[in-house]
Amino acid sequence: MNSSRPYLVRALYEWIVDNDCTPHMLVNAEYPAVQVPQGFASDGQIVLNISPSAVRHLHMDNDVVTFEGRFGGVPHSLYVPISAILGIYARENGQGMVFDLESPLDDEEEIDPDDLPPPDSEPPRPSGRPSLKVVK
Repeated sequence: MNSSRPYLVRALYEWIVDNDCTPHMLVNAEYPAVQVPQGFASDGQIVLNISPSAVRHLHMDNDVVTFEGRFGGVPHSLYVPISAILGIYARENGQGMVFDLESPLDDEEEIDPDDLPPPDSEPPRPSGRPSLKVVK
């Protein structure tokens, strides 16, 4: 099953903007392939204002968030893999979501073909009561 993180990031971004608040994204600046201005990172993290008035060419897909922004008046192109996003929240009231830290290896886990069910088999039926998992 695909990660829910990119869907949640996009939904929260839209919800924050629709409520006239400023979306901020907390990013692990040391995550592989992250491209952010390192001089603005602190303790390996950076908070990015991703409001429509602060960035240009914002693109969010299931793998990466890219946009152009200014830092100290200097334009930068930013590249943030979805797994590097630690949270998204509204600056004005802190409402949003924080995500668990993902290791880069989680994305590259190989699946052993012997562990897969035969192509025409039905998936197992869930048992017990359904429950929701709290995303932190």
